[in-house]
Amino acid sequence: MASSTHNPVILLKRIVSLTENSPLILCLDSMAQTSCRVIQEFIHQSKSKGNECPIVYISFETVNKPIYCTQFIDATQMDFVHLVRQITSYLPAATTIQAKKHMVIIDSLNYISTDHITRFLSEIASPHCTILATYHKDIKDGDHTVISGSNSNYPDKLTLLQFMATTILDIDVMLTGNHDTDEVSELLNEFRIPRGLNNDIFQLRFVNKRKSGRSLEYDFMVNSKTHEYELLSTKQEDENSGNGLETPETLQGLTTFNLGTSNKQKLAKDQVALPFLEAQSFGQGGAIVYEYEKDDDYDEEDPYEDPF
Repeated sequence: MASSTHNPVILLKRIVSLTENSPLILCLDSMAQTSCRVIQEFIHQSKSKGNECPIVYISFETVNKPIYCTQFIDATQMDFVHLVRQITSYLPAATTIQAKKHMVIIDSLNYISTDHITRFLSEIASPHCTILATYHKDIKDGDHTVISGSNSNYPDKLTLLQFMATTILDIDVMLTGNHDTDEVSELLNEFRIPRGLNNDIFQLRFVNKRKSGRSLEYDFMVNSKTHEYELLSTKQEDENSGNGLETPETLQGLTTFNLGTSNKQKLAKDQVALPFLEAQSFGQGGAIVYEYEKDDDYDEEDPYEDPF
């Protein structure tokens, strides 16, 4: 497990093959590069690793049933209550022990209102289920301002989804030819679709949230035809190259002591797991325990120096 944490390619493959547990995987796509090839990559990798599982497909936009899904639900003909009831009927109960892993694919979360999105995902989530959901970035959240009983500080749908998701896959087109990003965006806003979009090769920003509370962020170039992942850069590398604080050359001469960090120290820092999840519960996971010793010196008359 530690090796997958420090090897971005292995970590991405473990997520895509469903080997690494990630309850909510959020795919952010657009008209230029949809999530279709990412979903097919999940199906291919899970089969090749022997992690094939029953798939419940929730359709808001898909007309025909995909060949890889076990159950197909047309969500356009159901209200919220009946949709949740239909989905949970195909999934094992959360209290079931040693149940088979299931996968729920949602082709678009844009059709679920902001005031229902958290309840919808929480009711179908379980330890035996992985949710792979798509959100279209180029469709604005039109219902954000009409939520009944909410205040102006309530976050929009995309912010809520990014907060709840344990893995975020931000998909972007790999542009070829003379087109640039601004030109393609302008053409798509006018519903003029240029050639060369939705390629087999695309860019992927991979964000994985660890149990410690840390968030790992990497940029990949994915070839869905050959199923190869090439690491482009990491967020940590971009920050280090931008400020140069980790390079000993920039620190030399500024102080009389060494402020640099060795590779061994960086590795030890990355392996530190903070008590993030335990501190949010009612246990003592986040408590700071001080063991008083008789040799400790403090002023008994000063309450601010009392270690207890």
